[in-house]
Amino acid sequence: MLVICACTLYGEIALMDEQAAVLLEKIRQQFDFGSYPRIPLDCSPKKEVSKLYIHNLVTPYYFRNQQVINTEQKLILDVGCGTGYGTLTLAEANPGAKIVGIDISDKSLDLARQRLNYHGFETAEFYQLSIDNIPDLGLEFDYINCDELLYLCPQPAMALQAMKSVLKPDGIIRSNLHSSVQRFNYYRAQELFRMMGLMDSNPEDMEIEIATETMDTLQDWVDLKVKTWNPRFEGDTKKQTVLMNYLFQGDKGYTIPELFAALRAANLEFISMVNWRQWDLFSLFKEPDNLPVFLGMSLPETSQEQRLHLFELLHPVHRLLDFWCGHPQQAQPGTPVPEWTDDDWQNATVYLHPQLRTPSVKAELIKCTTQFYPFPIERYLPITGVQSLVDSTVAACLLSLWESPQSMLSLVERWQKLRPVHPVTLEQTAEDETLHIVIQTVTWLEGRGYVLVERKSDTKTPPS
Repeated sequence: MLVICACTLYGEIALMDEQAAVLLEKIRQQFDFGSYPRIPLDCSPKKEVSKLYIHNLVTPYYFRNQQVINTEQKLILDVGCGTGYGTLTLAEANPGAKIVGIDISDKSLDLARQRLNYHGFETAEFYQLSIDNIPDLGLEFDYINCDELLYLCPQPAMALQAMKSVLKPDGIIRSNLHSSVQRFNYYRAQELFRMMGLMDSNPEDMEIEIATETMDTLQDWVDLKVKTWNPRFEGDTKKQTVLMNYLFQGDKGYTIPELFAALRAANLEFISMVNWRQWDLFSLFKEPDNLPVFLGMSLPETSQEQRLHLFELLHPVHRLLDFWCGHPQQAQPGTPVPEWTDDDWQNATVYLHPQLRTPSVKAELIKCTTQFYPFPIERYLPITGVQSLVDSTVAACLLSLWESPQSMLSLVERWQKLRPVHPVTLEQTAEDETLHIVIQTVTWLEGRGYVLVERKSDTKTPPS
C-alpha cells in the first residue's frame, strides 16, 4: 500500500513538473513573438525620476535600515529582464553598480544587450536562464529586481527561494504579483478566450485579431467590455496590450494574504510595498481621526498584512502587489526620525536623495531662491502624489545638499546666516530656535522621501 501511494505521489509530481515545463515553453514562445516591453531602443528613463527612485537601491535600503548606501560596486540582478528597459533603469538609477540580466527569451536578450550598449553600459551581462537556475551564475547580489515575472511562476515561493539563495545577507529583493482582486475581469476575459481555443498554443497575430474582433463586436454595455476594453487595444500598442491582458499565458492573480504566505514559505521578511504611500488604509476614510468606534479601536491593532488586505478589499486600484523583501532579521531599525531628541539631531547628517541631485534641479532651485518664490519639489520628484512647495529661504538653506551631504549643525549655521533675525520682531534668532526650525523642515522632507537622515551612531557607510 505504501509503495502504491509513493508511486502515485511520484506520478503527480512528475505530471506537475511536465505541466510546468510546457507552460514555461509557452511563455518563452510568447515573449519571443511579442518581446516585452516594446520600447524604442533610443528611449531613456533619465527623465522618469519616479521610476528611478523606485529602482535605486538607496530607497529600500534606507527604508529598512535608516542608513544611506553607496551604489558603487554593488551587484544587481534583473530577473526576467525582457528587452532591457528595466535593466537600463537599474543601471541609470545605481551609478557604478554592476548589472546582470537573465531571461528565457533569447530574442528579448538580444534586444536588451543592444539597449544597454546603445546607452553606454557595455559592462552589463546577460544570460539565457530561468529563475530556477539562478544559482548557476555563481554570484551573490546586493539587489535583485524581479518585475512582472513572479506571477507567471507556478509556485512563487519556490521562485522567491531561488532568488534568496543568491541574495547577500543584507541584500534586498523587489518583486510583484498580479492582484487577483484588481484584475478579476481580465481573468474572466482570459477564461473566455481559453474556451475559444485561442490559448491552446502560443497566441500570435491570428489569435490577437480574433480576440480584438470578439470584443469589438460586443454591445458597448456588455459587462466584460465595459470593464476591460480599452482603445489602446486597437492602436499602435495593440499586439502588446492584447497579449499582456487577454491572451497572457500563465497569468495568475494573488491576494495580500497569498503574498505573505509565499514570503513565509520562502523564509523572507516583508520590508514594504514599493509604492507604500498609495497603500495608506486611513486615507480611504473621510475623517481618519474620527472613525466609528469599532474601526477606531480595531484598525490601530491590525497587522501590516491585515491593513494591506483591508485596503485591497476596499479599494483594489493596484494592478501589482509590488513589494520589497529580504533575509529575516537583517533590518537595523532605529528610532523614527520624528521621535529624535535634540542630541540625535546635533549628531545627524542629512543627504539629498540621489534622484534630486541633478544639475537641472539645482539650477531651478537657485532660480527659486534668487527670485524669492517657492520651490515646487514634487515636480522634480513626483513620489507623494500631492503638491509640495518649499519656501525660498528653506530652499536656500538646503542648497548645499546638492554639493554633498551636510551635518545638521552646518544647516543650522547656514539658516542663521540666511535669517539672522526674526522677520516680525527683528530680534536675533536664538540658536535653539533655529535648530528646531531646521529640524521641522528636515523632518517634513524626510517623511516625504526627499532627504535621508543618519545619526552619527547609525552611520556605517561613507558619504556618497
